[in-house]
Amino acid sequence: MTVVVSRVGNLPAAFTTFVGRRREVTEVCRLLGRARLVTLTGVGGIGKTRLALEAAVASAEAFPDGVWLVDLAAVREPSAVVSTAATALGVPDLGSRPALEQLAVRLAGRRALVVLDNCEHLVDACGELANGLLSAAAEVCVLATSRQTLGIVGEHVYTVPPLPPKDAVELLRDRTTAVRPEFRITDETSDAVSRLCADLDGMPLAIELAASRLRTLSVEQVLERLEDRFALLTGGSRTALLRQRTLRAAIEWSYELCSPAERLLWNRLSVFAGGFALEAAEGVCSGEGVEAKEVLDLLDRLISQSVVLTAEAEGLPRYRLLETIREYGRERLAESGEKDLLRLRHRDFHLALAQRVADRWYGPGQEQALARLRADHADLLAALDCPGDPQATLAMAAALRYHWCVGGFLGEGYRRLDRALADAPEPTSVRAGGLLAAAWVATLQGGYAPAARWLDEADELGGRLGDPAVRAHVRTLRGTIALFEARMKEALPLFEEGVAAFAALGRGSEAVLTLVQLTNVRTLLRDPRAAESGRQALAVAEAQGDRWGYAIALWALALVAYWRGELESAMELTRDAFEIERGFVDYVGVVMMLEMYACMTASCGDYERAARQLGAAGALWRDVGTPVSANPQLAEHHARCEQEIVRALGQAAYEKAFAAGNTADGPAQAIALALDTGSEPAAPAAASSPLTPREREVAALVAQGMSNKQIATVLGRSPRTVDGHIQSILDKLSFGSRAQIAAWWVVHQTVT
Repeated sequence: MTVVVSRVGNLPAAFTTFVGRRREVTEVCRLLGRARLVTLTGVGGIGKTRLALEAAVASAEAFPDGVWLVDLAAVREPSAVVSTAATALGVPDLGSRPALEQLAVRLAGRRALVVLDNCEHLVDACGELANGLLSAAAEVCVLATSRQTLGIVGEHVYTVPPLPPKDAVELLRDRTTAVRPEFRITDETSDAVSRLCADLDGMPLAIELAASRLRTLSVEQVLERLEDRFALLTGGSRTALLRQRTLRAAIEWSYELCSPAERLLWNRLSVFAGGFALEAAEGVCSGEGVEAKEVLDLLDRLISQSVVLTAEAEGLPRYRLLETIREYGRERLAESGEKDLLRLRHRDFHLALAQRVADRWYGPGQEQALARLRADHADLLAALDCPGDPQATLAMAAALRYHWCVGGFLGEGYRRLDRALADAPEPTSVRAGGLLAAAWVATLQGGYAPAARWLDEADELGGRLGDPAVRAHVRTLRGTIALFEARMKEALPLFEEGVAAFAALGRGSEAVLTLVQLTNVRTLLRDPRAAESGRQALAVAEAQGDRWGYAIALWALALVAYWRGELESAMELTRDAFEIERGFVDYVGVVMMLEMYACMTASCGDYERAARQLGAAGALWRDVGTPVSANPQLAEHHARCEQEIVRALGQAAYEKAFAAGNTADGPAQAIALALDTGSEPAAPAAASSPLTPREREVAALVAQGMSNKQIATVLGRSPRTVDGHIQSILDKLSFGSRAQIAAWWVVHQTVT
């Protein structure tokens, strides 16, 4: 599946057809209509997740505020359950308040469905989360999947049954024709097919694994080999075979039919906590039996065997393992003696990735780098949990500073850096970097006291290590605290010294933030040199392709223009900054820009719009967990702006417009409101589409520019099958080219 974020919610679009289960979908929907917590239980591989997703789609109209999937398969620590849910629901992890409290605030008064998937290894934590959400948000419902119940009051349990014989046969036929288009169930083979499905106990995952083998084997051959496997597990007594053993047998049989290299890769892929990119698979899993150049071909083979699934996250192509498949791989990895080695490789790969992003930050590709880190978030946390080398953990936590600060994970960053600093007290250059990163995170959270303590230690350590760059960064961060606390005269020399220090070191690329803050202080002190330092910041950022630095430099120059009375120029510069900020998750930067932009809008006499902008800023302050009053300088302008709007509109009209803006979810929606653009237009209805669901999936991938071979890989189908779908689409739409298909999809795309 590939995650396609809809206008409201984040349900994934299915890459395979949903076969049967109509009665079960209806029953789950009925339960959701009269119960607020429904748990789907059953053994692994019975199809709990797919049934939950189909029921969620069918129930979507009853939940106008969204249907949200929280996949917990990659989560290992109970303490991470709530933060994982918050991330899935788009609630920022800014660390200012408990994540459950932030979730409750976000969901209060909203009618939404939260799907908690794969709860069995975290039952207590999931039960606490479900109970907390249901208690705090009266209109929220929870649909959970777990091998055991959550065990809380009000839980309605639905045990997912195996597929009925007819549906099981249809699933086998559907999945087999995907890999072997000429496959047919004839009078001669129908009995064998039925027996095969019965032997597999109607278990969907077991049937899919068996179907992948029908690419090269006959039904009778598959039956014979599976019955041999069943005999090994049960000592020849078929009646002793439970459904879990059935799945185990199917997985073991699939494993044994893999080549040695395929089995080795399967084992090693289980080290990933979540989805993974090709580069990660090559970097972590190659060596001692698998060359890096072989990984792509081996992945393709495992995809064709339904072991590895294709996926997408943050717009990036990815791979993933079903949790049942991953668990089996981890068992075999442990048996092989490679578990510790693979964990170290996994950590070292993600440490190198984090360091590469940090080292190349002052240049092009920032948005793409942050998207990659967001997609790898679960594995970054797993790498940080790798024991044995506290210095490596601290180095990684510090290298992820832009992920924490500009990517929307301040809370996680604070926790990880605080813990890593405690575990690695040695006075090293790694610790100096960790102290600076922790101080930056704490400053953005409004935690000025811990930030000041860390900066004092970093300053002293930088002196001991003879590292003037550390002390230059200390000056910038101390100046930032002074600026936020409205101590302008203290901030000014700190920023000036910081700029001079970076210049003396030949590291001017690192001075953009310092120059921006210097510009802001000079502007507030009415220093005529403000425009000069602002232009310098802009020039440095532009020269190196630093888009985030360019955005905050534009904002600094906008403030210069505003205080000069050049209102039109100030608004244009701020709009340009907003356009760039769309590519980041910069809560603190955007809320500060939005506060001043509302003042500019009010100065134009557009009071209702200014009130909506203040409302959107209020939503971001709420997410950050810090009131605008924590920044005295901004608070003063906010109060003046609010008074001006109330005088013009009256209190009631102001509150109505403010409330409209206060519904903004995150920086992207706040920016859209500020720029007067909708967050996302509603998709046209799909009822009039002449294409089947599969053909619409193919059309969507054509619109992404994929070749038939690439589409076949993504969908787990043969190129010949995809060729047939393309021709069918062309015939149905009376088109003559793929370009026409792509254009049609743009107009008629639907959210599924």
